[in-house]
Amino acid sequence: MEAEELDCPNSSEKRYFPESLDSSDGDEEGILTCEDLEVNPFDGLPYSSRYYKLLKEREALPIWKEKYSFMESLLQNQIVIISGDAKCGGSSQVPQWCAEYCLSIHYQHGGVVCTQVHRQTAVQLALRVADEMDVNIGHEVGYVIPFENCCTSETILRYCTDDMLQREMMSNPFLGSYGVIILDDIHERSIATDVLLGLLKDVLLARPELKLIINSSPLLISKLSSYYGSVPLIEVKNKQPVEVVYLSGAHRESLESVLRLLFEIHQSGEKGDIVIFLACEQDIEKAYEIVCQEGSNLNPDLGELVVVPLYPEEKCALFKPNDETEPRCQVHQRRVVLTTSPGESLIWSNTVRFVIDVGVERRKVYNPRIRASSLVMQPISQSQAEVRKQILGSSSSGKLFCLYSEEFAFKAMRPLKVAETQEANLTRMVLFMKRVDIAGLGHCDFMNRPAPESLMQALEDLDYLAALDNDGNLSEFGIIMSEFPLDPQLSKSILASCEFDCVDEMLTIAAMVTAPSCFSHLPHGAEEAALTCWKTFLHPEGDHFTLINIYKAYQDTTLNSTSEHYVEKWCHDNFLNCSALRMADVIRAELLEIIKRIELPYAEPAFGSKENTLSIKKALLSGYFMQTARDVDGSGNYLMLTHKQVAQLHPLSSYSITKTTPEWVLFHEFSISDNNYITITSETSPELFMQLAPQYYFSNLPPSESKEILQQVMDRLSPISPMETEQKVFETCPETTEPRCSLQ
Repeated sequence: MEAEELDCPNSSEKRYFPESLDSSDGDEEGILTCEDLEVNPFDGLPYSSRYYKLLKEREALPIWKEKYSFMESLLQNQIVIISGDAKCGGSSQVPQWCAEYCLSIHYQHGGVVCTQVHRQTAVQLALRVADEMDVNIGHEVGYVIPFENCCTSETILRYCTDDMLQREMMSNPFLGSYGVIILDDIHERSIATDVLLGLLKDVLLARPELKLIINSSPLLISKLSSYYGSVPLIEVKNKQPVEVVYLSGAHRESLESVLRLLFEIHQSGEKGDIVIFLACEQDIEKAYEIVCQEGSNLNPDLGELVVVPLYPEEKCALFKPNDETEPRCQVHQRRVVLTTSPGESLIWSNTVRFVIDVGVERRKVYNPRIRASSLVMQPISQSQAEVRKQILGSSSSGKLFCLYSEEFAFKAMRPLKVAETQEANLTRMVLFMKRVDIAGLGHCDFMNRPAPESLMQALEDLDYLAALDNDGNLSEFGIIMSEFPLDPQLSKSILASCEFDCVDEMLTIAAMVTAPSCFSHLPHGAEEAALTCWKTFLHPEGDHFTLINIYKAYQDTTLNSTSEHYVEKWCHDNFLNCSALRMADVIRAELLEIIKRIELPYAEPAFGSKENTLSIKKALLSGYFMQTARDVDGSGNYLMLTHKQVAQLHPLSSYSITKTTPEWVLFHEFSISDNNYITITSETSPELFMQLAPQYYFSNLPPSESKEILQQVMDRLSPISPMETEQKVFETCPETTEPRCSLQ
């Protein structure tokens, strides 16, 4: 295909607009001339000088050489796959080219959406691309992440997390607002991305004009090609010399080895930042403490070691180059980033010269039989190891230190990362799939089929939560539950709180458990001071009530403060995470909007009264009856009702701090690890359990002393009074040994 090469004055850019991009049939408005190129076609304003400066940087990206071949493929095909590494520029440039395509056809099929697995990258990419396109963030370019929407109806290009695009399909099943959909970070194999890959197959058949771009690492390309058939592939080459040093001998990942290597690099005098990939967040905390202590004893002539802990699960900020506007320090600084999986995508700095990789990670693997996750130490995949190497892609003399042997890399590491659909709790995903089934998109051709046992457990849980009808379809209750961007159990508790007149308090609890932990990571020696501060927030009824106290104290401080700095100081003084509390505030506001939109009853807050306390416990138990445990020996050994796992209260639980051990508790989370802790616990009673748990759930519990106690309680309570019958939020169904629902 011939293309017209148009030169832009004052720029080295050569922009290619194939003739077929012009859909104006000779109309003068559709013809691009040299004069037009000086004006930004997206907002009609002249380009700024910064645009041309950034343009030179864009032209240096490896993917820029593939622009013309990509545009050709986009015009002639419905699906295009792009293979490139993390530093090739695909995540920022391809969406801009797709926006040019949509502009050329006058947005007759919609705009562009680009998914990201991590909310931090979605935000930062939107900011970067808006800068490069010389437009305003939130107008022509925007982003949508959980509990934050920075877009308007006129937004041309939006970045969003994959779960937000998935949720959009509930109200807009065929995604008619978009002419081009870009799925990025496919190799991360998140649940939402895998669901989108499957559902979009049907959407593409229904909308022949829709374009799908898939951006992935090279190792996944063969699997994608067999999944989608014969589709064009754009390969982006980005070969940079990276020296890889493998540890000779057996694999070892001790923290001591990592820190010894770190100090050796620093003492060598070679300049450049260091990124260290550790196995888990606990290792980050230990390493942070040691490096901060030892760093002060090092030769000051070598420069200052600035330690940057990066916790991927806490939605932390990205690691980027130092802001040019910041005043430069007289003393040379070397930044040391401590992170773990999936922190690879959070490293955006081109100042990194050294990467240390331990080669293992602590993964959360869900076991549907016991409805709990296990924290297991596993080797990372070869694709993850390659992404870590690509962090050094922009460095001319980068070094990757692998604290494992080459043999370990080839024999112990899987080629690809395990799909999240095969290791996670699928209840939330199945609720979504049931919801879109209403729109005729119930069939999903997964690239890796989820484990049947996990799917059956998810269906069973949704049935217990009254989200399914007798035919296995979503009930009216289930449809309302799916409106909340929360785990189904939490959604159920919110709906139950409408009945028990404690919505205000339940929304606070939901926001606090959904946001990152409100407790700060404690430096060594600060434990006693922190516990003293936290004791002022403790509530005798349990951790859920303590979270309400913390949120109310934060809210009062915010309302009474004269500046944001005062709020941050208050959080710091109380060893609380200010950003987590801000996030909880945002989450709560959105949940309240949903309550108002679907016109659910909302009672005035009455926190503190005995009646309100009982109501909150009833609402919590309505959703979390499957997460109940009993202290079997009076010493804090809690046995789960559903299996024979024993757990202890978390050290930060209000009960641990006050040294009290209630007999029956409901808990928010339980993970099997070195310390089997149940987190966020509150006292409950067998009487409440028997009132609120479905009869058929109780019948399916395995024989145990706890079940015998519950049976005795049921015998005492029967016959159940009419009022108690009304209070049941789950309608019991006939007891049967056969499953009540099956895969459709």
